[in-house]
Amino acid sequence: MEEKAGSPATCSRAKSALRTSARVTNLRPAMKRTGKYESLGRDFYARHAATVARELLGYVLVRVLDDGTVLTGRIVETEAYLGESDPACHSARGATEVRRLLSGPAGFAYVYLCYGTSHCFNIVAEPEGRASAVLFRALEPIEGVEQMRRHRPHAKRDTDLCSGPGRLCQALDIDIRLNATDMTRGQLFVAKTPQAPSAVEVSPRVGIRKAADWPLRFYVADNPHVSRAKPGVPRQRKASKKARAGG
Repeated sequence: MEEKAGSPATCSRAKSALRTSARVTNLRPAMKRTGKYESLGRDFYARHAATVARELLGYVLVRVLDDGTVLTGRIVETEAYLGESDPACHSARGATEVRRLLSGPAGFAYVYLCYGTSHCFNIVAEPEGRASAVLFRALEPIEGVEQMRRHRPHAKRDTDLCSGPGRLCQALDIDIRLNATDMTRGQLFVAKTPQAPSAVEVSPRVGIRKAADWPLRFYVADNPHVSRAKPGVPRQRKASKKARAGG
């Protein structure tokens, strides 16, 4: 596939990640069957997080609701988080339950509440002990779009349904209940349905303050379902008049 990359300042490991992910091709991981879909096996995820993030583009994420409804979307945007050496990765915060989850076997979901308002959904990557993950940032809806619209009634367009990590989780009903779910089987997994993007863009990650210039965001070029957030440091939220007055 064609690659288009920017030229931000980078750390050495981020540069190495890009070189590593470019070299890995034609992997044939073990699969598990769930209904009409086959899920990617654990070996797919037990590789460098940047490799996993890049190669997930074009695969289909499957969410099976409790009533059997199937929601699917093609992965069009991801970000890699590189373990304890990455100051933006949650595992860099010391010995916590999160670090233990991220240090465990690859292929498990890591779901957390962001700013107390929306969820973010990741998958543990790399061999055990590396504590790395890949964030799912955007999907192109395929199956169960009507249900996604019911989950996100304020979305004005279908391109708004899954264009961002919080929107994606809301549309697919992904929340903290699915934290630590084994994504090689069950109600949440990536299916063996790759569709190689014609071109992939690489940029710094979105909405972080640490390692904000590392080029570890991957997205399908010119896809309207990619989030519209700009890479880099998030904007400061304006304080309310009450807060400014000290009330």
